Amino acid sequence: MATTQIAVIVLLGLLVATNIHITEAQLGVCYGMMGNNLPSHSEVIQLYKSRNIGRLRLYDPNHGALNALRGSNIEVILGLPNVDVKHISSGMEHARWWVQKNVKDFWPDVKIKYIAVGNEISPVTGTSSLTSFQVPALVNIYKAIGEAGLGNDIKVSTSVDMTLIGNSYPPSQGSFRNDVRWFTDPIVGFLRDTRAPLLVNIYPYFSYSGNPGQISLPYALFTAPNVVVQDGSRQYRNLFDAMLDSVYAAMERTGGGSVGIVVSESGWPSAGAFGATQDNAATYLRNLIQHAKEGSPRKPGPIETYIFAMFDENNKNPELEKHFGLFSPNKQPKYNLNFGVSERVWDISAETNSTASSLISEM
Repeated sequence: MATTQIAVIVLLGLLVATNIHITEAQLGVCYGMMGNNLPSHSEVIQLYKSRNIGRLRLYDPNHGALNALRGSNIEVILGLPNVDVKHISSGMEHARWWVQKNVKDFWPDVKIKYIAVGNEISPVTGTSSLTSFQVPALVNIYKAIGEAGLGNDIKVSTSVDMTLIGNSYPPSQGSFRNDVRWFTDPIVGFLRDTRAPLLVNIYPYFSYSGNPGQISLPYALFTAPNVVVQDGSRQYRNLFDAMLDSVYAAMERTGGGSVGIVVSESGWPSAGAFGATQDNAATYLRNLIQHAKEGSPRKPGPIETYIFAMFDENNKNPELEKHFGLFSPNKQPKYNLNFGVSERVWDISAETNSTASSLISEM
């Protein structure tokens, strides 16, 4: 009896320790589906679970994926795709229908944490035709979530990229472009008033590959041995922190100092363009996973971060977009990564669940 109790305590202790590490990591992975050779939804969700990945981003409300997520305890960023933004903005009846079919019908079996209304909509890119519909769509979905009784559980936001930032150097002087303020200011105001974070896609890779003469590879890969940017009392050794803190500064300048940030995408391609190598990608991803626990000079503490992406997706273009996956479509890992705990510990813990249950039942 005493031996059994000790075994249970030790085994359950391992589980608790594992869960603490998962929480500290604040990590998720984006589940893109633009490939014709990807595993089934149920296989994908099982892969998330077996690799200890506790958060996931979906770009649209794919019901196959949502059904596979039922009971998984994986937290989800649920995307409302750009093609639906205009329609949702046109009336509350459309927002209510969307929330009923894609949120309420799966809640609480699926732990939806955020709804991302649009992805990288911007006045200065090919999505400029959608900009006038962005805030009305945000408001309508927010109201529909509230009417559904989920306002305390699900935050409504949008995902933006760095094209909206006009100045990012030094990070403390970060600001939105003057010609997009009419677009960004109402979004920041909405997020401030609803206490929701801004979702930001941050890619040091693109900054480095577009300007390798000014940005060093070690600075982009978190491997710079010394401080690269001294910004008042803050010191920056990596580009990720500098980019993140420039967005914080930009929001503070527009009355959004209380608005948090979730890094809704970050990654590094393993092939297809300048600087896109297996070694560089592995270095960036390992360091990003570690760094997400630490925070930036402006905002110390864990950074909720979603790695792009789960799989290489062969239907994407240009070529480098096909090579952002952590896994090949056959589910084989491209890199040896540790999502908060070692795979060995996770395997032990998975076995421990059943072992502990059987031991308890025998006591």
